[in-house]
This record gives sequence, C-alpha cells and structure tokens, in this order.
Amino acid sequence: MKVKSQSKKINKAWLNDHVNDTYVKLAQKEGFRARAAYKLKEIDEQFGLVRSGATVVDLGCAPGAWSQYVRRRLSPEGAAAGALNGAIIGLDILPMEPIEGVTYLQGDFREAEVLAQLEDALQGRPVDVVVSDMAPNLSGIASTDAARITHLVELAVDFASAHLRPEGALVVKLFHGGGYSELVQLFRETFDVVKPVKPKASRDKSSETFLVGIGLKRRG
Repeated sequence: MKVKSQSKKINKAWLNDHVNDTYVKLAQKEGFRARAAYKLKEIDEQFGLVRSGATVVDLGCAPGAWSQYVRRRLSPEGAAAGALNGAIIGLDILPMEPIEGVTYLQGDFREAEVLAQLEDALQGRPVDVVVSDMAPNLSGIASTDAARITHLVELAVDFASAHLRPEGALVVKLFHGGGYSELVQLFRETFDVVKPVKPKASRDKSSETFLVGIGLKRRG
C-alpha cells in the first residue's frame, strides 16, 4: 500500500505543477487548447511573422493551439470567430476539433498523397508563413529519435522551400541533441536569416527549442 500511496503522491505533484502552470492557466482563461499557443505568440511578437492577409500553413497542428493563435492574429478584431483576413491550412495525423476559418487536412505529412492534398488546398497561393510544432513519437533510442526529428524538419524545409514567398518564414520545433547542428546548417543554407529561440513558455526542463528561418536564399 505504501508503494501505491507514493505513486499517488507523485501523480498529485505532477498534476499540481500542471494546474498551477502560468501558461496552462492563461490558456484556459483565453480559450486556447494548449499552452503551446504562447510559444508561437512569443516567436511571432519577436519577429513579426503573421501579418494581416497572410496565408499560413500549420504542420502538425493538433490539438490546434497554434492554428487558434494564427486565426486570432488574422482576425481584424483579434477574435476567435468571425471575419478573417487571410488563410490558414492545418495538417496532422491526429484528428482535430474544427476551428472556424481553418482548413484542416488529416493525414501523414511524409506521404506524397497528403502533400498533394495540401497543395490542392493552397490553390496555387504562395505561403507567407509555415509553422511546425511537429514531433515524432519518441522511442527513447537517441539515434532513432534524432533521425525521426531530422526527417520531419527536412520535410518542413522542403515544403517551405517549394511554397514560401521569397520573403516568407518557417518556424520549426526541434530538440538539442543528435542532429541539431546539422539542422541549423540546413536552415543557414536555405534562409537569409536564421535564429534559434527558446520561448519563456517552453518548460525549462524540456530540451525543445525552435528555429526561425526568414527569407529564402536565391538558388543558383
């Protein structure tokens, strides 16, 4: 019984930390589906990425907090519903509850058929911003996880390279560890401006960080 009691204490401690988290409380108060909204908010406020009239693609969008943030940024009134000055397309393997004004596609970003659906949804429009909070299911094997993360970021860079306006921007999540320096190098080869960011809303214990790339380098 002591073991069970100890386990309950640990669960209670985690729950307490979560419930008392400033950003969790703020998300509940402001109607965001996850505290992650404040990570993108901080990045956007630092770099001025999401502007009125923009076309934004949200890769790995479920449960929808980043799409919710972008939707409010593109609203003339900053509202969660109503008029929208711009377009948002979200994509994820997981199902997502609808968000007004967001075109949602369910599928695996690694499959050509799903990428084709995404391209169809764009209807030939160039993209102003691509945001990606994608993360693979981690196995706990460092080399395997690094390879999975690298693959997702490379796909996001390929998509951004093919669809962004010349002055457009890409934001991706990645983790310190294997493959990190190679991905920073890939960004430097692809974008004019490259900035790593660790938002305040990102938990201190987490090794996650974000890379922002702005302005596609001219090829050739």
